[in-house]
Amino acid sequence: MGGARLELLHGGATYSDPRPGAEVAGRTKRLPAASSSTQRIRIIDGALACIARQGVAKTTLDDVAREAGCSRATVYRVFPGGKDGVLGAVADTEVSRLFSSLAVRMGEATRIEDVLVAGMTQAATTVSEHPALTFLLEHEPEVVLPHLAFSHMDSLLSVSSAFTAPFLGRWVDHDEARRVAEWAARILISYLACPAEGIDITDDECVRRLVRTYVLPGIRTVRDHEGAVESPVAGAFESTAEKSDGHNPTKSLPTTGKGEQS
Repeated sequence: MGGARLELLHGGATYSDPRPGAEVAGRTKRLPAASSSTQRIRIIDGALACIARQGVAKTTLDDVAREAGCSRATVYRVFPGGKDGVLGAVADTEVSRLFSSLAVRMGEATRIEDVLVAGMTQAATTVSEHPALTFLLEHEPEVVLPHLAFSHMDSLLSVSSAFTAPFLGRWVDHDEARRVAEWAARILISYLACPAEGIDITDDECVRRLVRTYVLPGIRTVRDHEGAVESPVAGAFESTAEKSDGHNPTKSLPTTGKGEQS
């Protein structure tokens, strides 16, 4: 729904007046002038385009205004904080867009394994294919990397876990869902920050092997330790990892120098 709305805004949609006698052959009436929310989206997307092309340091409010098709005064009116206000809104908006896409994918899943696979691959694909973020990581890593270290990383894990936990809550209790969500996020961030040969974190089947090898066994161990060996999670693990394809779920994962799985 969000994507469709954005397309509507970007496309400068028109409509035909349905009132009798109002139709004019071959012509349509323009929608009313852009609202402040529409201007906000245009400015944010304009800033994203500028950042993807030249980075944060070289992007000015004049550049953003030109890209958004508005005046510098309009940018200041919508974002009184100037460039810092625009950049803050860009970050918040992109996080919201990511969470919206994750909610769609994860909400469609019917097994805990599928929730984890969908969430990890969707997040990895969105991040790795994001033009502005890709440019910053290559040319201005100092803008991004501080947000992935120390207390900032704790905040990132906390937010991602809080978002993901309810999708896992259909199979495990709240505390366990938070723990599993954080563990999956740590795996995802690790492979995004330091890619490994033979591991494509955007590929469903590759991520499924990671989930079966490193995430689901941890859930099962906790449940077995508590004496709940017949829990829904244990059953889901057995049906997907042991029965579905009959092969070793650790197959094709990289190994360390000692022959152990990395």
